[in-house]
Amino acid sequence: MTRFWAALDVASLPEAEARMERLAPHREFKVGLELYHRIGPEGISKWTKQGYAIFLDAKLHDIPATVAGAVANIEDLGVELVTLHIGGGTAMLEAAREASRTMGLVGVTILTSLDQTALYHLGFHKRVADVVLDYAKIAKRSHIAGVVVSAKELAAVHQLWPTARLVVPGIRWPGDASHDQERIGDPSETVANGATDLVLGRGLWQSPDPMGRLKQLTSSLDKGPLETRKDG
Repeated sequence: MTRFWAALDVASLPEAEARMERLAPHREFKVGLELYHRIGPEGISKWTKQGYAIFLDAKLHDIPATVAGAVANIEDLGVELVTLHIGGGTAMLEAAREASRTMGLVGVTILTSLDQTALYHLGFHKRVADVVLDYAKIAKRSHIAGVVVSAKELAAVHQLWPTARLVVPGIRWPGDASHDQERIGDPSETVANGATDLVLGRGLWQSPDPMGRLKQLTSSLDKGPLETRKDG
């Protein structure tokens, strides 16, 4: 079953809770760095105790011992899913996995804001798709739950690692602006290509009716992946 994480990419607790109320009774929310640094661990713990499922997009990236300690602390907050950068290396990913008891760990491959030119300037001389696959292989060998991947590379990663938890940001409905994300995807097609989790950010919140858009999406996916693909 696909999980839909509504992104709380806002700067304050009142703004976040206003968004949560707009989507009630939806209970799955993604918290990014901007909000986390405002509300802190106490804010996250408050929500998990209230029964919300929280995906903390922490993008952890440090030496193995530091990341392991951070993972243990985050799990104590009741967080369900957390991100860490695959670029931190195998030792870091394995240390994180060993520190986690039940929390899902997903590795960030290449940020959806980066395109081929940006990767070249960072010193990568492979195609974006090839770098993403290389990173997914590292994550698979490290036995974490899965990866964060754009819709553009999703099908290839799903073929490589069909049992992975595949978290896809950059979701846009037909007619939506791409904003600062270079590699975006349609929600129905993304699920048909193997996504297990969708992060719904600006494509959801900039709609005049976010709840209506979420209900329409979940209703369309109740048909099953083959019918969804035909409709997409």
